[in-house]
Amino acid sequence: MKQHIYVYSPSSAVRDKAAIRRGVARLKSLGHEVELDEAALASHMRFAGDDETRLAAIHRAAASGADVALITRGGYGLTRILPGINHKAVAKAIRGGTKFVGLSDFTAFQCAVLAKTGETTWAGPALGEDLGVEGEPDDIMLDCFEDLVTGRGEGTGWRLPAAEAIEKPLNLKGQLWGGNLAMLSSLVGTPWLPDVPNGILFIEDVSEHPYRVERMLTQLLYAGVLKRQRAILVGHFTNYKSYPHDRGFKLETVLDWLRSQVKAPVLTNLPFGHVPTKVSLPVGAQVNLAVQGRDAFVLWGHQH
Repeated sequence: MKQHIYVYSPSSAVRDKAAIRRGVARLKSLGHEVELDEAALASHMRFAGDDETRLAAIHRAAASGADVALITRGGYGLTRILPGINHKAVAKAIRGGTKFVGLSDFTAFQCAVLAKTGETTWAGPALGEDLGVEGEPDDIMLDCFEDLVTGRGEGTGWRLPAAEAIEKPLNLKGQLWGGNLAMLSSLVGTPWLPDVPNGILFIEDVSEHPYRVERMLTQLLYAGVLKRQRAILVGHFTNYKSYPHDRGFKLETVLDWLRSQVKAPVLTNLPFGHVPTKVSLPVGAQVNLAVQGRDAFVLWGHQH
């Protein structure tokens, strides 16, 4: 099914232009129509153009009528322009069928949209680092993205570590939300962090040492966010280095601490984050979380 995909840059500047060309070519080879925003390759300091340029790109994406609005990359840049986003225009685009897709820094946009409009966006791949890789992209990522693009996706599943196997089946309902942990913690106390009671929160991050992960989680804990969740799904935390000073302090230590602080189940191995194998998740959608033994599923049905 041919879909119109609009590619734009709301965050950091694209340095690897070859990856963008590969990503565009790959989407076209899958039968899609790809429209590259006029400022997709703009550069201003570390950003993809100055603030006004990136705001205009977001609003062009919203006005494009595309089936999917896909970011080129994450990085940093969205938090500084959140007050300038026309959320009514974004909400109108979403209700008209445009799916806004991205991850990492894009979490700030997704949280703001959910907080201001209640509309659903999608946590999924970026054009460059995921679809524009040299060689073949990850099969699972690509299949999940195609399900998202064509509206066929109804859920995702994964295997928990043996130590997390659940004897009594778990079945919870709630609003799925979250994304990059650094972005979530940075929005605490702002109008851009959605209020999600009884939610199902998912988190991931990259290049953050476990003590920094714990510090960000304490921010969410002390702000009352974590204790209001029905479940916490932990994706991948990658690309950090341990130090001799840690003396055994590691990510598992942080997760053990987190479990001691909240009553909600904390489940790991969610295939999402800065990794090749990532699923696509509807941020803001009502979902069912079902767990039996080591098998976990997040189910949402069709999201249009």
